[in-house]
Amino acid sequence: MTQLDQAISDLLSIEGATGAAIVDLGSGMALAHGGNPGFSLEVAAAGNSNVVRAKLNTMRDLGIQDQIDDVLITLGQQYHLINVLKDEANKGLFLYLTLNRANANLALARHKLGVVARNVRV
Repeated sequence: MTQLDQAISDLLSIEGATGAAIVDLGSGMALAHGGNPGFSLEVAAAGNSNVVRAKLNTMRDLGIQDQIDDVLITLGQQYHLINVLKDEANKGLFLYLTLNRANANLALARHKLGVVARNVRV
């Protein structure tokens, strides 16, 4: 199992996880993905790269000199979490995790997502 596949496996082991991807911000392509959230993770990866780029552009326009930690999108039945990787070797990548809202613990999921994010090596 590759390191990226292991990271996807670790993400999918989070209670309530239905899908996960490691995404290249520049291209919007998923480098690895898994699970079955009920929609295309490839399309979601591309769309969420637009979300992250839009926020980075807005921060630049506002003169905010900081980094994005997480982006949280709450839907009626799902949570979508985006964690932008900060390690220099992983710059330009983010983790994308979908959770079933009915059985996910959001605080614990964010914590575990952060642990996986710190250990991803590409």
